[in-house]
Amino acid sequence: RELLRRKSFLRTIYEGIYARFAEEARRCPAGGRIVEIGSGAGFLKELIPEALTTDVLPYAGVDQVVDAARLPFPDESLRAICMLNVFHHLPDVSRFLLEAQRCLAPGGRLLLADQHPGLIGASIFKYFHHEPFDMDAVDWSFESTGPLSGANGALAWIVFRRDLSKMQALTPKLKLERYAPILPLSYWLAGGLKPWSLVPGWAGALPRLLDRLLLALSPNFGSFVEIELVKSP
Repeated sequence: RELLRRKSFLRTIYEGIYARFAEEARRCPAGGRIVEIGSGAGFLKELIPEALTTDVLPYAGVDQVVDAARLPFPDESLRAICMLNVFHHLPDVSRFLLEAQRCLAPGGRLLLADQHPGLIGASIFKYFHHEPFDMDAVDWSFESTGPLSGANGALAWIVFRRDLSKMQALTPKLKLERYAPILPLSYWLAGGLKPWSLVPGWAGALPRLLDRLLLALSPNFGSFVEIELVKSP
């Protein structure tokens, strides 16, 4: 939370993702709650004040402690579920997807932003990032070493690209509407959640321009991805 306050360029990156969450949430049914899974040190409420923030740990400022594999919400009671850099930490994503399918109202949306093995990010995630990253993993699940350390950074790509047919068979009411790679360079230049940054806040326009140019050449330059699923009736 302190890093996000201090690193203005990194905060701008988060704000852009949250703003797209807010935009997509407006396309959801009017009734039901908006829930963020794995809120941690984030600030979604600044853009969606009515959102219920949750995490597996009782962080200050989080509304409710929630296990993503056992969502404590009635059937078809949610209009949107939002997750920022959380999906790859879930040791049982099959169970979470079934829970999301159950809890979302028809027309409700599951909105994710997570890691993507693009032309720039794949090597960084595999060789220089502190979390595990295994594109060849056979199973979606993994042994959890704790809520902040257990991970497979390639999981979103595996589920929604490599194994899309498996996902569709598991949760046939969740339809993949968008898989859009983003942020080829900006996150790395911002230093991520490290204490340093190569870009001061006032200079953020240049890396954002480079991101747009690279994505125009090929979406696979993206190091992260925004994913949107819609629940059918």
